[in-house]
Amino acid sequence: MRPHAQQTPRTRILAAIALGGALGAPARYGLSQLIHVAKDSFPWSTFSINVSGSFALGFLLVLILERFPPSRYLRPFAATGFLGAYTTYSTYAVETDLLWKNGHAGVALAYGLGSLAAGFLAVWAGVWLARAAGRIEGGGRR
Repeated sequence: MRPHAQQTPRTRILAAIALGGALGAPARYGLSQLIHVAKDSFPWSTFSINVSGSFALGFLLVLILERFPPSRYLRPFAATGFLGAYTTYSTYAVETDLLWKNGHAGVALAYGLGSLAAGFLAVWAGVWLARAAGRIEGGGRR
């Protein structure tokens, strides 16, 4: 890279994503250390992380898209970077597969389907709560 090269908007967006990811990944690791899960049992740690991330995504995107002034960098930082690194589809998929392969099909199905359902409910709740808070703050329905 040339020493005095101008940063392009794309480069700054990638930097925002990287910074968000650099904060989201340790947040996920920290939370995963607080919730201990026994082998071949329901993976509460990953479930909690993914559901809380889904809620945060719904809540934050309403704020970012509907309430905050337009910003080119906030959504990539928060949604793609931080929450993309905080949540983990790959761990969810591996844990579901391992539960199934280790003979815990019931737990695997409960975790696999329960994570999807809880994630959808959580994102909906986040959207609803952010919009409800906006109506309260604004003095009524918008």
